[in-house]
Amino acid sequence: MKLRLRLALTAMAAVLPVVVAMAYFQQSLRDSSQEEVLEASTLAQMQVERTRCEAAPETWRPRPSERPAPPGRPPGPDDDGRPPPPPRRLEDGEAWPPRGKPPPPGASDMGEGRPPRDPGRPPRPGGGPDAFNGPPPPRAGGEDFNGPPPLGPDGRAPPRVVFFPYDTQLTSRNPRAPALTQEMREDALAGATVARRSEQDGRRVLELLVRMPWDDGPCAFVLARRVEPPGPSSFFLPPLKDWSLLVSIVVAAVVLALGPVVRRIRMLTEDVRASARSGYEQPVSVRGDDEVADLARAFQEARAEIQSRMAQQEAREQGLRDFLANTTHDVMTPLTVLQGNLSAMQQRVSRGEPVNAAEVASAMSEAHYMASLVHNLTAATRLEAGALHVQRAPVDLNDVIARVLGRHQPIARQQRISLESGVPATPVRVLGDVTLIEQAVSNVVGNGVRYGREDGHVAVVLESTRAGRFALRVIDDGPGIPDEERARILERGVRGSVARTRAPEGQGLGLHIAHHVAQVHGWTLTLSPSEYGGLEVCFSGETLATESPPETAQSS
Repeated sequence: MKLRLRLALTAMAAVLPVVVAMAYFQQSLRDSSQEEVLEASTLAQMQVERTRCEAAPETWRPRPSERPAPPGRPPGPDDDGRPPPPPRRLEDGEAWPPRGKPPPPGASDMGEGRPPRDPGRPPRPGGGPDAFNGPPPPRAGGEDFNGPPPLGPDGRAPPRVVFFPYDTQLTSRNPRAPALTQEMREDALAGATVARRSEQDGRRVLELLVRMPWDDGPCAFVLARRVEPPGPSSFFLPPLKDWSLLVSIVVAAVVLALGPVVRRIRMLTEDVRASARSGYEQPVSVRGDDEVADLARAFQEARAEIQSRMAQQEAREQGLRDFLANTTHDVMTPLTVLQGNLSAMQQRVSRGEPVNAAEVASAMSEAHYMASLVHNLTAATRLEAGALHVQRAPVDLNDVIARVLGRHQPIARQQRISLESGVPATPVRVLGDVTLIEQAVSNVVGNGVRYGREDGHVAVVLESTRAGRFALRVIDDGPGIPDEERARILERGVRGSVARTRAPEGQGLGLHIAHHVAQVHGWTLTLSPSEYGGLEVCFSGETLATESPPETAQSS
């Protein structure tokens, strides 16, 4: 469903209850006004008719001339509250109609100028031959007294009002008086004006029981019964032409007012689609300072975020491509050397010649390098995946150092580098991922062995304090790292100038992984010159439990 149609339907749904409420309010005001007018006219009528009512309460009816004009009709000749002039009998020889006035339709100009009497109409008792002397007799039923009432502006006859008197006990001597309910009796005796509404034969009936200013007599209360003429029921709502016009105007106004809003939303939709087609390079236009503009700004912020994510993803993909290319080269180089050494050793063995120790050492070095490279790739993958892939459990650092030294001992022995360690007698335990911790320490020790000088030394020293902290230091007497490179050496892919000179292969992952592992575990990794002229790498952090620093340390 389109926005404009949806809002138009919403406007209709909002207007209809308002129209119904206004109709109920209008009907309530109309009913209240009718009751007030009927009560006032009843009191005014009884000021004149009290004597006649008390004289004959069984048959009392207000005089036609003294009946107040119905609401909505201007007073006529008989509605001014004064009795009409008495009819005058025509004298013999007097011409009829009066001079200067045309005769009524049907009158004859023969004879004495009088209209002929209707043969089917009996003469008035006691009246002479003239049937027009005196007022016409009242109709049966006692409700219409002046002939057919004139029609109102709406083409309907005005409502009829009938009065019924009641005494102080709310008993009426008129046999046609309506019966009163117990609730009406109680309210009337309490002094209130009681109104009752009903519907009979398609006519709305209003009955108003009014207490008179006097306190006795058979006319102490008067029930005014107002009967609406038959006609279409309003059903408590204004005519269709009234409220339908109002709803149509409101809906049209809403639709016209929402035209610019819908147009701006369409323009924003086109901008967003164009931005998506351009790979979010094209910006989204922001116009105005309202909710639609806020939506455009939100799209613009989303576009900037998507561009940032795409740039990061592209950088990662490019880095992955570079990493795979370099890794393939790094793996293929030692693998080629290893295959050559093994092939040479196989030929010597097949000829019965002794195996060259240098070839064996080179093969072992290349195999060791490939194993370290594979371990580093595994560690880098886990670290890039995030903290969810880091397993945490108690780790014994004493055992980690022993395994690392055992792994690098064969290579260090071939290069005549001495590996030493100093650890506390009481094991130092931390909470972390044992595989990542061991790889980080192995990377630092491996760098010391790989880039160390012949007859050099690499020492691993583990210390703990009473404050629940530890310090794991890897010290060597190799070439070290210049101060200007030490700040960047922990970044991924950055290798020192000496490392590039002595061993051009490699991704520079060793210290980067060690730094990343320290960050994941909440440790600190620092690089500083060692007192022996090389490099000192120190891991420091909190232990799993408070350890007492030992008096002596075990060395190997």
